[in-house]
Amino acid sequence: MSENKSETGKNFLVQGSILAIAGVITKIIGAVYRIPLVNILGDKGMGYYGVAFQIYAIALTLTSYSLPLAVSKLVSARLATGQYKNAYRVFRGAMTFAIAAGGIVGAIIFFGAYFIASNLMAMKMSTLALRVLAPCILIVAILGVFRGFFQGNGSMVPTAVSQIIEQIVNAVVSVVGAYMLLKVGKEVAAQKNNDSYAASGGTLGTVMGALAALLFLFFLFLAFRKKFRRQMERDRGNKTESYKRVFKVLLLTIAPVILSATVYNLCGVVDNAMFGTIMSIQGHKESEYAALLGIVTGKYDTLMNVPLAISSAFGSSLIPSIVLTAKTGNRRQVHEKIDIFTRFNMIIAIPCAAGFIVLAKPLLDLLFFTENNTLGGVLLQMGAISVVFYNLSTVTNAVLQGLDNMMVPVKSAAISLVIHIISLFLMMVVFKWGIYAVVLSKIVFSLSTCILNAHALRERIGYVQEQKKTFVIPAIASIIMGIVTLVVHLLFELFVGTRIATVIALC
Repeated sequence: MSENKSETGKNFLVQGSILAIAGVITKIIGAVYRIPLVNILGDKGMGYYGVAFQIYAIALTLTSYSLPLAVSKLVSARLATGQYKNAYRVFRGAMTFAIAAGGIVGAIIFFGAYFIASNLMAMKMSTLALRVLAPCILIVAILGVFRGFFQGNGSMVPTAVSQIIEQIVNAVVSVVGAYMLLKVGKEVAAQKNNDSYAASGGTLGTVMGALAALLFLFFLFLAFRKKFRRQMERDRGNKTESYKRVFKVLLLTIAPVILSATVYNLCGVVDNAMFGTIMSIQGHKESEYAALLGIVTGKYDTLMNVPLAISSAFGSSLIPSIVLTAKTGNRRQVHEKIDIFTRFNMIIAIPCAAGFIVLAKPLLDLLFFTENNTLGGVLLQMGAISVVFYNLSTVTNAVLQGLDNMMVPVKSAAISLVIHIISLFLMMVVFKWGIYAVVLSKIVFSLSTCILNAHALRERIGYVQEQKKTFVIPAIASIIMGIVTLVVHLLFELFVGTRIATVIALC
């Protein structure tokens, strides 16, 4: 019995590690390609780029964000009892949903781009970038179903490889597209704002990257389908689920995840919309507040998302594992998996937060060298602690969803969003903290979500997070690391310059 638990735990960590490694690789590629992209676009161009991406993120949430998770959960649950035919019906039902939802929402975004950008976001120069992104909504929806199907079969490798392919193509096309369309913008609109052309060129990489990943998984699926058909032939299950039931179960699984993720993504959209509107009312020009948002979306978010990629990757692998364990009724084993997952995340998140506090501006100077990074450094130091809170909320969201408490994360996120909006409004209107308010309100949102989810886990399965090994020891180690890193950076900066000193200090 203990050997089986050990093997399950090892497989859980191996599969999670595969996605985590892929997540880190893709985020590193994402950070690397953002360097020339930000340097081509500048803070203002990144502002338009970032606003278009926030709208795109909401559209993806409504159509495809929940599909890998939902499909993997439903497929793994059926495969656990040998229901291969029903697992395949889930795949086909999800694909139908993806094509319908992705196509409809993509068309709405394409034809409504100007209204959304100018009236809702107060950033009309984002229109072109938004139209370029619209077809990608359908592509990513279909891609999500393929990824969920392979994850439900217990293999994270196809998802991992497709993510890397997607990001590589994205990086190359984004940089080349931004550079080429920046030149077009200068020629076509010499007297106008050409940053919108460059921003749309940058978004082109997202479309081409997703398309490349989809083609890879499609051909992989064709090869895998023969094996899966043989398994279906051996399926002697008496009950075949109707597509009506498949759609019902799929929607019941997707809806809470969509609501939860929508609330999370609304956080960014609300930030941009409120910030742009309030800054406009306060008399600031669009180009001015677009540049400030560009610092957040282009530099702050790029670095913050690297440690969050690991948490998201492990979350994807945790769901099927939690589902299987919960079916056995073994609460202790569920607790053990949560504990392993949380500890691993904190070993990553807490040192990252310390590193951002100590090396904020040197990191930005190392990566982004065409603009002054003083403000960006301050924002990164202020928001560093939110890495820990966002990682924790990702853990608790994944666990609650795996335990079929699907609406709990939605309620937590919705309450946190209300608190976030109130705090952002007060900080911008009453205290007039400007762009600092955006970062501080993100901390409020992530902390509130952590507290509410932790309370829900304690109420539902009696789980209380261990403190010493999970938080205290990594925090002490991170403080020591931070002090040593700072001293090393200051010493080497005297002899070899800031950038080389930063690289040495990072090591």
